[in-house]
Amino acid sequence: MKFQVNRDVLADAVAWSARTLPGRPAMPVLSGILLEALDTGLMLSVFGYDVSARAFVEADIAEPGKALIPGRVLAEITRSLPAEPVEIATSGSEAVLTCGSTEFGLLTLPVADFPTLPAMPPRAGTVGGVIFASAVGQVAVAASRDDTLPMLTGVRIDVDDVNVSLAATDRYRIAARDFLWHPDEAGQQVSAMVPARVMSEVARSLRAGEVEIGFGDGIAGFECAGRVTTVRLLDDQFIDYRARLSDDWPIQAVLKVAPFVEAVKRVALVAERNTAVRLSFTSNQVLIQAGGGEIGRGAEALPAELDGEELQIAFQPHYLLDGLAGVETEDVRLHMASPTRPVLVTDHDDDPAFRYLVMSLRLG
Repeated sequence: MKFQVNRDVLADAVAWSARTLPGRPAMPVLSGILLEALDTGLMLSVFGYDVSARAFVEADIAEPGKALIPGRVLAEITRSLPAEPVEIATSGSEAVLTCGSTEFGLLTLPVADFPTLPAMPPRAGTVGGVIFASAVGQVAVAASRDDTLPMLTGVRIDVDDVNVSLAATDRYRIAARDFLWHPDEAGQQVSAMVPARVMSEVARSLRAGEVEIGFGDGIAGFECAGRVTTVRLLDDQFIDYRARLSDDWPIQAVLKVAPFVEAVKRVALVAERNTAVRLSFTSNQVLIQAGGGEIGRGAEALPAELDGEELQIAFQPHYLLDGLAGVETEDVRLHMASPTRPVLVTDHDDDPAFRYLVMSLRLG
């Protein structure tokens, strides 16, 4: 195997592929990135049983072939190379990487032991990369990090013809986002649970263009700009989140998102660990308060439009801020019922695409 490739192109593809490397590989070969010099360019592949990744980049191929190189080492090396073309050639059990006057000889892993990656499942439809990345960012934040409850670590995907809904919950909040896409078949309906960590990685690395999404027998696939990620689905169990997001909300408040976020961050500086930020709504303002313990106290008032009875309610500040971060309109609408009921955070639209239900805390 022998090829030459642009340094930035290689470093970017290696860094993207290395994100999928398992933290504790069951076999040494799973710590490697497979480089395949094809007639048409260079393919990089990573396999971690639950997740696989493939990236294709343009390269000048002198000799087709394969080499399995330790992935994390390769990522560190390619990130630090000078701005010169990179040449990689195999010689026995070594892959020689040359970039300008820099040279590395890397011991390769046995290619024959590297598993066959699952194919991209049949495409179900496409959506713009910007829309998909935004939706995943709004929803995945609400997924649990507790692996003992796998159902809560995933993002639920529901496809109904041209409509797609994403949702996640960790029992303390629910985030949901709806968007339109281009289905390959009219009227198709699909439901799947995808690990939130994988969804977030896919969204973070998306470029301009369309994302192709496919579903197969127990796996989902995402493809964009020559990069393919496949992931094993979680058990298809999820709460009836729609019913919880469509409750009656007799009290509503509207206020500017950006000042609200900054005020909550400032006041929360004196909130001790696991203590609340309190919001007191009156007819034309909200008073944000925290603290009162050993650190001190803070308060800030902001204009707010209130429709309904005056109310005082409290939240974990980071849960509230996570929801506000997903609002895409200039104003945010808070839908409330009582100090002890959850609050629904939405865009300031008649039919908001983003909804975030967060538990309130009992006021002491």
